[in-house]
Amino acid sequence: MKHIYKIQGMSCNGCRSHVEKILSEVSGVIKVVVNLKAAEASIEMKTHVPLEIFQKALFDDGSNYTIHNINEKSCCSSHSKKTEKPKGIGNGIYYCPMHCEDYKTYEKPGDCPVCGMDLVEQHNVTGGAINQWTCPMHPEILKDESGDCSICGMDLVPVVADLSSKEKTYLKLLKKFKIAVAFTLPIFLIAMSDMLAKNPLYTILNQKYWNWIQFLLSIPVVFYATWIFFERAYKSIKTWNLNMFTLIGIGAGVSWLFSVFGLFFPDVFPAQFKTESGVVHVYFEAATVILTLVLFGQLLEARAHSKTNQAVKELLKLAPNKALKIVNKEEVEVPIDKIELNDILKVKPGDKIPVDGIIIEGTTTIDESMITGEPIPVNKSTKDKVNSGTINGNQTFLMKAQKVGSDTLLSQIIHMVNEASRSRAPIQKLADKVSGYFVPVVVFISIITFMAWAIWGPEPVFVYALVNAIAVLIIACPCALGLATPMSVMVGVGKGAQNGVLIKNAEALEKMHQVDTLIVDKTGTITQGKPTVETVGSFNNDFSEKDLLQYIVSLNTNSEHPLAEATVKYGKSHQIETLKTEAFRAVTGKGVEAIIHGEKISLGNPKMMAFARASLDSKMEEKAGLFQKQGKTVSFLAINKEIVGFVVISDKIKDTSAKAIKALQNNGVEVVMLTGDNFKTAQAVANALNITHFKASMLPEDKLNEVKKFQNNGNSVAVAGDGINDAPALAQSDVGIAMGTGTNVAIESAMITLVKGDLHGILKAKHLSDKVMRNIKQNLFFALIYNAIGVPIAAGILFPVFGILLSPMIAALAMSFSSVSVISNALRLKNAKID
Repeated sequence: MKHIYKIQGMSCNGCRSHVEKILSEVSGVIKVVVNLKAAEASIEMKTHVPLEIFQKALFDDGSNYTIHNINEKSCCSSHSKKTEKPKGIGNGIYYCPMHCEDYKTYEKPGDCPVCGMDLVEQHNVTGGAINQWTCPMHPEILKDESGDCSICGMDLVPVVADLSSKEKTYLKLLKKFKIAVAFTLPIFLIAMSDMLAKNPLYTILNQKYWNWIQFLLSIPVVFYATWIFFERAYKSIKTWNLNMFTLIGIGAGVSWLFSVFGLFFPDVFPAQFKTESGVVHVYFEAATVILTLVLFGQLLEARAHSKTNQAVKELLKLAPNKALKIVNKEEVEVPIDKIELNDILKVKPGDKIPVDGIIIEGTTTIDESMITGEPIPVNKSTKDKVNSGTINGNQTFLMKAQKVGSDTLLSQIIHMVNEASRSRAPIQKLADKVSGYFVPVVVFISIITFMAWAIWGPEPVFVYALVNAIAVLIIACPCALGLATPMSVMVGVGKGAQNGVLIKNAEALEKMHQVDTLIVDKTGTITQGKPTVETVGSFNNDFSEKDLLQYIVSLNTNSEHPLAEATVKYGKSHQIETLKTEAFRAVTGKGVEAIIHGEKISLGNPKMMAFARASLDSKMEEKAGLFQKQGKTVSFLAINKEIVGFVVISDKIKDTSAKAIKALQNNGVEVVMLTGDNFKTAQAVANALNITHFKASMLPEDKLNEVKKFQNNGNSVAVAGDGINDAPALAQSDVGIAMGTGTNVAIESAMITLVKGDLHGILKAKHLSDKVMRNIKQNLFFALIYNAIGVPIAAGILFPVFGILLSPMIAALAMSFSSVSVISNALRLKNAKID
């Protein structure tokens, strides 16, 4: 037997091969073929192997790959309750902020093996919840609710969650920075006092002894506060992953070692390296100030990094900690993680809704702005869906839990934001390519600088040569170049999530910026997707409208199509009893058919009638056309190949559609409507919205072919849809946009999901994409132009004309602020307007 599964977490052919190897070694597996592009694994096995076995094999290997059934929306639901997460993963997943190894993550905090940066932590949905209480005197006491300690009787206090890795890193760096400043400042003052005409320090001690004091003061700075930079530099050279710390380690290390050597062995050096008193020029102040300034830059980056994923933190705050569960008609307060499917929950005015579900009793208004981005509260009543994290208005209601834990919309949003924040935009390939040559080129320029100054520089030539070569090493900052793209992507993805625009990966942001053609479906995308039956008509006097409605309702009871739901709802309001159906079949893009009382009943559009071999005459088409001209949908009913009646269904155009389409057209995006509905209905909607290009009666393969046609003409195509019939076109498009109100298949096929599910969200996505790409280009320009100008100045190019030299200490300060400025520029996206 053979099954196909989805694989999440692969980013390269190495990942694909590794997953194939792990799954092939599972007992009972005959053959495994993994498709990287489709993120799927085809597994042939002797007998059925449970999904948990495959997931356990991946976890036991220490990998971060996940496997789930092909028809499931997310890996979270497939294994979260069956397979334990690998131990040691901590409060989240650690990854490099510069995404040096694409999606690769680590179980423990530390340094990136490629660039040396501190790994940062991805938050999970339970990150901030307080679910337990403890005694301040007896921490071994843990309870799920507040109360008294069973040992000492003290009031229990909430368990405070551990600091995140970013906060821990910041506090650790802050402590080291304070120590570095405490020892570097006196070194700097001692060195700068030499600039005074009559140095007062030399009246106290000889310069030789002051050099020894600088040496002793530098030891805590070099070997404790900033030793991590030398460790990273050594690791980068050992693995030949040259990076920012390679340059810092070489530059500051040469300065300090030169000074130590000059202090211990002054007689080795020629006179040009010595002062008037005969002691060698030392650079303890340059080494320690450089290292301290770089540490200061790292401190600022750690603080800035915590702000880049502020959107996720805000989303985490939406998750409530407690809920009121109805047990035996009594209210019981329970932690969120104790809620199970089908539990009945009570939500009071002002409370956050704990999980996803439906209202079973009561009416209210709900503020959904934190998820959809829309500020106007939404009216909700019985059978309406509600989502976790949204806020109840001024009425109490009862709800039934339908999705809990990692399956809730809020959890899925956080999961998607985390995944997208770690993804790489295609434009980053430019930065990666430049970074690959950057450090060797800078080292080469530093050597050339030393040689040039040693040959043509003024006396003392070797002192000038050494100082300027070190300045070149220090000012160059590949860190700024590496951070340019991921910081903008991270902030942009978070900004989108706060406005109901969920970005699956960074590639979607870049491609959306290039989109010039938008193909939209009609039902559920342009229209509300909540059709209502207007009338039922008969073509045969032997069948009354009630008889026809009974057939229609009986057929559509088995269908999930929005039009089918409308007819069933209409039938219930008219107290229509359903008939038993057999051999039910849905014909995609056409309609449905079944056997009722031994007769073949068919319902659908003209293509369905042709499929059922039932002929439409001119009178039928004329009668249906009257409704279709008004933008209404007409489905025909056939019994044993004879068309006996029809049903008219209307679907109101969304209020935001006209405004959004006009705005997109004004931004240079051509809007094309492709619908499975008939031409007259499509024409009516197109005319109402000023859409000049549209096609009707489109099957899924027709929509797919239209997308290919536009792409072959050189257009960058986005497709927006909400149904299963839109999935092929969504997958083929450059950017697939799914309505969050649509099917899981459509959402899974898309790169962008709009939580609210209207065209205004596409406008938001377009504006967001434009602003993020502009921000990335600004960052890349800043990083590249900074190095293009800074390195020559540090090499001394201005000295022959202006007599200007760049101190290594100033170079260190400039280098530190360059990466911080890139992050600061990315943070501007938080305040960007995308409406």
